[in-house]
Amino acid sequence: MNRKHFLKISSLGLTALSVNPQRSFAAADKPIVISTWDSGMAVNAAAWTILEKGGRALDAIEVGAISIENKIDCCVGLGGYPDRDGIVTLDACIMDEHSNCGAVAGMEDIKHPISVARKVMENSPHVLLVGNGAQQFALENGFSKEPKVLSKDAQNAYNDWLKKNNYKPEINIENKKPFGGPFAPVFFDDGTVNHDTMGLLAMDKKGNMSGGVTTSGMAFKVHGRVGDSPVIGAGLFVDNEIGCATSSGVGEEVIRICGTHLVVEFMRQGYSPENACRKAVERIVNRDKEKAKTLQVGFLAMSKKGEHGAYAIQKGFVYSLKTADENKIIKSKYIIE
Repeated sequence: MNRKHFLKISSLGLTALSVNPQRSFAAADKPIVISTWDSGMAVNAAAWTILEKGGRALDAIEVGAISIENKIDCCVGLGGYPDRDGIVTLDACIMDEHSNCGAVAGMEDIKHPISVARKVMENSPHVLLVGNGAQQFALENGFSKEPKVLSKDAQNAYNDWLKKNNYKPEINIENKKPFGGPFAPVFFDDGTVNHDTMGLLAMDKKGNMSGGVTTSGMAFKVHGRVGDSPVIGAGLFVDNEIGCATSSGVGEEVIRICGTHLVVEFMRQGYSPENACRKAVERIVNRDKEKAKTLQVGFLAMSKKGEHGAYAIQKGFVYSLKTADENKIIKSKYIIE
């Protein structure tokens, strides 16, 4: 390649970047942590104990996730709602600034799946362990097996579900339509949505990014069902040069588009985090517009500059933000009224 041709290509590239209208967000001061839903406020506070001392983003992610896994009356962890067979199964993943990642899925009776996921990342050559194998790995790495007892809220909800749905094990029971549809979002009076996933993203003082997800999965799911949460590139993706993203909602739809990887790739093209999330949501909606009316999926993203934003299919998705100067809940924009 001669010098004239090289300069021409370089000039075109710089021009394309200079006219890109998508980079409009002001960057936040480091460190920063964002997480899905209003319950993320307490999660952010836990993560902040690491970040404010100059700690690593990965450690902040684990501490934040552990804080919500510790709750027994929550939608995450062993206190979460069970599957159709009355069993709580947990999914989690974690990813650091070097693209190291680990995950567990369908794991029973272990209190902190986020920490097991980190052990998978750091103490094994694998990325994802599932079911009994994930539990065995956890026990071999110092975790304890918890009693198989539903929390009070989960037991009451499960009992109500059994009465309403006259549950009998059937083939393709997932195609039945409890709650108005198998994937219909459940709205509360305040406009928020019933949810069962905690995704969090952090940037430390060094500018390094990490992310994590922990969940008990879709309430009353078919036993063995795994959503997007523990799937790297679906429920979570981190590229330390570009940004990171997480998701919440109907995991099957996120998996179909490799959602969080897609969001990060849109940011690579120059889109702001909010617009990158919007583009991913549009991909889901445009695939099946009628089905989208019964779905809720929200994406949350942060760029390398500390820009952050979210977008959802339906009204109700919110996220929590914590920096040295801000501590608040932010409502996500959405497509379907």
